[in-house]
Amino acid sequence: MAWNKLGSLFSFLKFQGILQRLRQQQQQQARPQPERAREAAKRAEYPIRTYGAKVAWNHLHDWLILMLLVIIEVGLFVIHPFYRFVGKDMMGDLRYPMKENTVPVWAVPIYSVLLPICVSIFFYYRRKDVYDLHHSVLGLLFAVLITAVITDAIKDAVGRPRPDFFWRCFPDGKDVYDKWGNVVCHGNKADIKEGHKSFPSGHASWSFAGLGYLSLYLAGKIHTFDRQGHITKLCITLIPLLAASLVAISRVDDYWHHWNDVFAGGFLGLVVSAFCYRQFFPNPYDDDGWGPYAYFDALLEELSDNNGDGAAQTTNQLTAHPTMGVHIVNQTQGSKGDSDYGPSSRIDDIELGRR
Repeated sequence: MAWNKLGSLFSFLKFQGILQRLRQQQQQQARPQPERAREAAKRAEYPIRTYGAKVAWNHLHDWLILMLLVIIEVGLFVIHPFYRFVGKDMMGDLRYPMKENTVPVWAVPIYSVLLPICVSIFFYYRRKDVYDLHHSVLGLLFAVLITAVITDAIKDAVGRPRPDFFWRCFPDGKDVYDKWGNVVCHGNKADIKEGHKSFPSGHASWSFAGLGYLSLYLAGKIHTFDRQGHITKLCITLIPLLAASLVAISRVDDYWHHWNDVFAGGFLGLVVSAFCYRQFFPNPYDDDGWGPYAYFDALLEELSDNNGDGAAQTTNQLTAHPTMGVHIVNQTQGSKGDSDYGPSSRIDDIELGRR
C-alpha cells in the first residue's frame, strides 16, 4: 500500500513538471518577449526607393493644402495692415530708436525649417524609415505655415505700431498730426507699413513653431522621458527651445516688438507645433514615441499580410483535475475577436500579431 502511494506521488510530480513545461512553451508562443519585439520593430526598414512614391501619393491632398497655405501667406504679406489711430500722447512708448535686426529675416527659415529637416534626414539614414522622414517634414511644414498664416493675419488685422514707430513715421523728427490728432507720416512707405505689424512677433512665432517641433521630435527619438533619469537627454531636448527664446528676446532688444508681442508669438508657435506634431507622432513620453503612427500601421499591415487575414490561433490549455487526469481543451481565437483586447501600445499589437 505504501509503495502504491509512493508511486502515485512520483507520477504526480512528473505530471506537474510536464504541465509546467507545456505552460511555459504556451506562454512563449502566445506572448513573445517585449524587448525582442521592440528591437525587431525598430529594425524594420522602409526606404524611399521602395515606399517613397506610395507615401507621398497617400498624402497628396496634404501637400496641396501646403501650397494653398503658401499662397495665403504671400497674400497676407503683400496687403497693407490696418493703420491704427496713433495720437501724440501715444508716442511716449513709440520713440525707441530704429535698429537693424540681430536675427535677420532670411535666417529665420534656415534655423526653423532647414535645420529640423536636416535632423530628420539624419535619422532617416540611421533607420531607413520613409514614414518618419515624410511625416516629420510634412508636420514641420504644416506647423510653420499654419503659424505664419495665423501670425500675419493677426498682424494685418490689429495693426499695432512697433516701439520705433515714431522714427518710421517721422524720420526727420518733425511730427505732424491731422485735425483728429492722428499721425500724418512722411517717412518711407515700406517702413511705415512694416511699422504697423508689431503684434504678434513673427520671429517668435516662427522660431517656436519650427524649433518647438524639433524639440518634440528629438524628445521622442532619443527617449528623453524613458524614466531612466538621464538629464543629458533633457538638455538636448531643451536646446531648441532655448534658441527660440533667445531669438524672441532679441526682438525686444532691437525695439521691433513689445514684450507681449513676443510672448503671444511664442505661445502661438508652440501650441501649433504641438498640435501638428501629434497629428503624425505619439506623445514623446509614450513607449512608442520614437516612431510615427504610420510606421506601426505599416508593420501591422505587413504582419497581417504574412499571417493571412482572419487567421486563427489555436492554443492548448491543460487543466489538471483532482483525479490526476489531464484534460486538453482546444480553444480557437479569431484574429479580431479577442474580447480582452483593450487599450495598449502599438508594439503590443505587433507582438501579438493583431490589428
